[in-house]
Amino acid sequence: MGRAEWLTAAGWQQAYDDGVRTIVDLRNPGERSRRPTDPVVPPAALERVTVLNRPTEEPGHPELAANAPYMNHPRFYLDNVRIFPQLIAEVFRTLAHAEGAVVVHCSAGRDRTGLVSMMLLQLAGVPAGQIADAHELGIRGINDWHRISPYRHPVESYISGDELEARVADMRGSLLQVLSQLDVEPFLLRHGLARSDIEALRARMAG
Repeated sequence: MGRAEWLTAAGWQQAYDDGVRTIVDLRNPGERSRRPTDPVVPPAALERVTVLNRPTEEPGHPELAANAPYMNHPRFYLDNVRIFPQLIAEVFRTLAHAEGAVVVHCSAGRDRTGLVSMMLLQLAGVPAGQIADAHELGIRGINDWHRISPYRHPVESYISGDELEARVADMRGSLLQVLSQLDVEPFLLRHGLARSDIEALRARMAG
């Protein structure tokens, strides 16, 4: 999912009705604010859901400069995991023990969310091709949003036709490369998760 601020009061109610009790926000603290174009939501709409901020990176880290303007492609995923292993591990520890159904989101619902979703799906035993299919939905989804969004993104804009298909193919290829190089379970165990946490994650994915 992209920015939680895009949800209307009806959207929050639908999420609650579907069993969502926890939102894990992967954005950096400085990104977590309303825009004038966001729907106005009464505080009561949010009171029944726990929102946890679990960033996947540290803004200003010198090694992030290589991922300019930001992590917007799967080719950066391995760098993120390498530079910030403890932050990534904390996301998964949170997911293992969160209350109720969980929604994970960042700004676009494509890259930080895509990284975490990719790792969860691998942990659940989903084949790489199906993980890439799921990631493609995020690519196309945020692209469609750029077509209708009242907020003009400073870097990205809506694309279509051959340009879109080329981008999808490029990102898919990179994602498959990442999946071939990253073994999620040993990574999480090396960085502090217990086997019981891994089993809790698998049970959540199976449920």
